[in-house]
Amino acid sequence: MARVVLSGALKRLAGGASQVEVEAGDVRQLIRALGIKYPALAPHLDDGYAIAIDGEIFQDAWFAPINQDSEVHFIPAIRGG
Repeated sequence: MARVVLSGALKRLAGGASQVEVEAGDVRQLIRALGIKYPALAPHLDDGYAIAIDGEIFQDAWFAPINQDSEVHFIPAIRGG
């Protein structure tokens, strides 16, 4: 299973879990699985975050592949103005 590293607000919304393992083949499946496991996370995962999979950062990457041994990080978007 892929290892998902949570920090900041996402960690709090996941009940303090800093790492969780999730079965998913792509980002869309990962977000769905995390939302089921941690319902408080669901409304926050699909907006405002880039996703790093094994060190490569993706923006709007719903179908980016996730391997069984991948490490995934949610990175807060930096807003400018």
